[in-house]
Amino acid sequence: MVPEDRSDGPGAGEESARLQAGPIRKGCDLSADSPPGRLQSRRARIHQQIDRELRMRTGAENLYRATSNARVRESVALELSDVNSSLQLLKEELAGLDSSGDTGQPESEGVTAPMIPLGLKETKPLDWAPSLKELICRHFGEDGASYEAEIRELEELRQATRTPSRSKAGLELLTAYYNQLCFLEARFVTPAQSLGLLFHWYDSLTGLPAQQRALAFEKGSVLFNIGALHTQIGARQNRSCPEGISRAVEAFQRAAGAFSLLRENFSHAPSPDMSPASLSMLEKLMSAQAQECVFEGLLLQAPGAAHDCLAQLHLAQEAAQVAAEYRLVHQTMVQPPVRDYVPFPWTTLVHVKAEHFHALAHYHAALGLCDGAPVAESELPILEKVFLASAEARGPVLPQEREERSKLGKAHLRRALLGQEAALQLHAVCRALRWEDLLQAVLARALRRSLAKYSELDLEDDFHEATEAPDVQPKTQQRAEGRTPSFSRVKVADIFHRLGPLSVFSAKNHWRLVGPIHLSRGEGGFGFTLRGDSPVLIAAVVPGGRAAEAGLKEGDYIVSVNGQPCRWWKHAEVVAQLKGVGDEGVSLQVVTLLPAAELPVSGDRRPALGGLLRSQKECGQETPVPSRASPRPRPLLGWNRKANRGKTGRRLSPAPQP
Repeated sequence: MVPEDRSDGPGAGEESARLQAGPIRKGCDLSADSPPGRLQSRRARIHQQIDRELRMRTGAENLYRATSNARVRESVALELSDVNSSLQLLKEELAGLDSSGDTGQPESEGVTAPMIPLGLKETKPLDWAPSLKELICRHFGEDGASYEAEIRELEELRQATRTPSRSKAGLELLTAYYNQLCFLEARFVTPAQSLGLLFHWYDSLTGLPAQQRALAFEKGSVLFNIGALHTQIGARQNRSCPEGISRAVEAFQRAAGAFSLLRENFSHAPSPDMSPASLSMLEKLMSAQAQECVFEGLLLQAPGAAHDCLAQLHLAQEAAQVAAEYRLVHQTMVQPPVRDYVPFPWTTLVHVKAEHFHALAHYHAALGLCDGAPVAESELPILEKVFLASAEARGPVLPQEREERSKLGKAHLRRALLGQEAALQLHAVCRALRWEDLLQAVLARALRRSLAKYSELDLEDDFHEATEAPDVQPKTQQRAEGRTPSFSRVKVADIFHRLGPLSVFSAKNHWRLVGPIHLSRGEGGFGFTLRGDSPVLIAAVVPGGRAAEAGLKEGDYIVSVNGQPCRWWKHAEVVAQLKGVGDEGVSLQVVTLLPAAELPVSGDRRPALGGLLRSQKECGQETPVPSRASPRPRPLLGWNRKANRGKTGRRLSPAPQP
């Protein structure tokens, strides 16, 4: 295999005792956590040395062009020679690191070409407590220390996501944390206010550190790891059976979808692996690998189609489609800035596969022409579209005569042999790929198969002029397009649900807590009407009624009935509680949302809300716990400020319980 290293980045040994004491979550692979990350550190050091040598080379080249002094030019030329030699040695050392590890070893001994898995981004431990406690106290008016259990649960979840297992459970673990980040963003983050935390992540391709204070960086890095884990799962599948191929196709499609989603929503990348150019390259690479798996599945489905001309020509088009996609990936990899940090073995392997599948296209075209039965004249126009006729071609592209078909088949075999020899030569050039016996076995087997077929057709009395074989038209019946990861399948509950429904109790809103207000029933009832759930909204207040006299207003939310917190109550529960009130009346607490320009009054809101929590604890009452369900699909990536610009942060209508 040619895997990208997966190691735990620098700082992996800096775990706090509080994080280490947490429970082991499902989907967490503790065996993958091996401090300190020596490989990651070495890769970062090599990249820093390469950057330094590149800067020296740029300065020397500028001096060489600017000076006319012969001695200076001679000295600069010698310096350039030394710098280029150092760069070559550093790149070879980096290639050796990029080809080591055990990220994507397949689960079978089947002879299939290796895939390229992507290493996970590494991160440092993070202490959420100070920032979250301060924000809960300052904005929500509650005691931040009372939320230590929730903060600990969040930290344990993040810690577990640093070493996810290469399985469905590992994907669910990362997705659960991603969904929790969506909750955190909705509750605590506004365009003008961040959490105040510094998120450290290491580049997956170079190992260099990057940091940002935006929660969007944390979300983007987790989404990147979801895509990377899909690549590792896809590369480990047994592709010698239909079930394994199907799983590999889906894994690579999900990976392409994750990178596409990240590219479309994250525009200011602090690290090379999350830049638009890198994500576009990774998306194309994973789509090409998925298309390769599709081709392998078609080969398994048609083991007896060697004498079926139509089936072989369709396989030729499928192979040409894979070759075209790998060529597109290779073109992307050799363009700046991607070529400066993509591992060289990746670029070489993609080039090898492009040549290999281009040769396979001609091989299957030769089988269809030489071994396939003649086709009906009505099918000729359709089959001729398989080939791209050159401007010099004369006569029909798909001849019907046996001798002419054999000549054209031999021409395709010659092109297949040339392509397979080119693939083997490229394989031999890269030192890292020379270690990949599996890849060499695949290429050598294809070459032997083409040579054997050519020997059958190479008769002694064949003195005809060599025919030029046309290119095969790329086409597929099963396009392996990217698929967005399914975030809604992993059900999670908002860890900080005790703060209240997100429709009201979030950093986007400011509110004032009013009450307790004592109401007694009049002739017309309490004088207000209710609407909505969690929390229940006062939809209208009767002028001159008991509610109006007490100061209740339309748009207020009821958060407490007779000392019982009811922020999560349904409409029917509040109505039933009010109907059961006797002559003594009812005590209500409500919150009034404030306009964005009006600051909340500390004396009205913060102490009252904190007092509500204290009275709740003293009475032994618990906040109703919502059903553990995942959030409704908000915009999956909320860091795209352009999309959110101009939208109000306050939601006056009640919303369902998250």
